[in-house]
Amino acid sequence: MDSTDRRILIVDDEPILLKMLNVYLRRLGFGVVPVSSTDKARAEVEAEPHGFAVAVLDATLKGMAMEDLARMMLAADSRICVIAASGYPVDITALQAAAPGRVMFLPKPFTPEMLGDAVRRMIASQEKDV
Repeated sequence: MDSTDRRILIVDDEPILLKMLNVYLRRLGFGVVPVSSTDKARAEVEAEPHGFAVAVLDATLKGMAMEDLARMMLAADSRICVIAASGYPVDITALQAAAPGRVMFLPKPFTPEMLGDAVRRMIASQEKDV
């Protein structure tokens, strides 16, 4: 499956960062759905439970905790992968244990190339399991 077949959900409440991530991932050929809140992210996943290959979640959003949002997404789709992004230490070991190989941490600040590499790794891990 090539990158144009896979959509990425980005959840971040920083408008400039959300726009930058959206532009960069689109340039790499991914379909991107950028949202600025956990409520919008939840609505996107509920509307299309199998519509995303990867969700990039800011770990410090207001509203639903990142861990709870990630669990909901992982339960909705047995193939979706989650990249938790934060400038602070985040313990994702419980998420990783619940969904082996489908959850990773990406420390902020990261370069666009680091994000692209992380997304590609997550998608490659899905394709390996097919």
